[in-house]
Amino acid sequence: MNTAAQPPVPATRNPVGAHVPVAGRGLVGTGLAYAERVGAEAVQVFVANPRGWATPSGTPAHDAAFRAACADAAIPAYVHAPYLINFGSDSTATRERSAESLWHSLARGHEIGALGVVVHTGSAVGRAADGGSRYAEAMAQVRADVRPLLDQLDALGEDAPWLLLEPTAGQGSSLCSRMEDLAAYVEALDHHPRVGVCLDTCHAFAAGHDLAAPEGVTELLDTLLAAVGPGRLRLIHANDSMDVAGARKDRHANIGAGHIGAAAFEHLLAHPATEGVPLIIETPDGRHDPARIEGARHAADIALLKQLRG
Repeated sequence: MNTAAQPPVPATRNPVGAHVPVAGRGLVGTGLAYAERVGAEAVQVFVANPRGWATPSGTPAHDAAFRAACADAAIPAYVHAPYLINFGSDSTATRERSAESLWHSLARGHEIGALGVVVHTGSAVGRAADGGSRYAEAMAQVRADVRPLLDQLDALGEDAPWLLLEPTAGQGSSLCSRMEDLAAYVEALDHHPRVGVCLDTCHAFAAGHDLAAPEGVTELLDTLLAAVGPGRLRLIHANDSMDVAGARKDRHANIGAGHIGAAAFEHLLAHPATEGVPLIIETPDGRHDPARIEGARHAADIALLKQLRG
């Protein structure tokens, strides 16, 4: 069990970082080396195959080295849970695997000193017996399956990671895409004190929150705060959008190169509700560009966000 304190969030108003790769030389040798190369002040990692159900164990020595390195550099770390997790599914097997997978991410997050574990809020897959929506049934499943995991999280102690709900872009029968949808989701989890929100700017834009409009960022954050209350916004995925507002398409663009635009991120960074909240980019890295320099596009996005942070 991880008994070390979590690394503090840096003194800077909004640490800016990236989702970093860990394949090859692991959390430190690959992940933190990449973070240093691109100028990241915060990191997000996968601790399992994001498109699979495997729950690999970590190596205590590697976990300890990662915790220590993050603490020494005051780098807050986060885990992103696998994409397959969906507690709204009509498949019992999927729900059982989802619970196992999410608990694995939470437990591994605790072992590496992560401040939070991000999970997509899922969708109401299938159709109700009467042929209508499965929303109510799916939300009942969220409560039945996730609430016990929060009790297990409590047992880990004060340094347990937060569970960070990430609304989706509104595709299909999404349980939570608009900020107002978060109210029912958090209520289903009894407003647990370690349930927070990860705001993905591309997802929110795709769901119809027009961050590019003059008051778009303020309206978005006001709606989020009205839904869940203060103190629950714990992480921001800073991604521009390849598509227009309301398109319900989750296609990330580099900062300032999409329909959201750099000005919206400047407003986001200046808003009182985001003070102290780290930003993690999940933008294109140009890996399929044969002329690319590894990490160059991520380094440019991070540098631009730091500039907008002022």
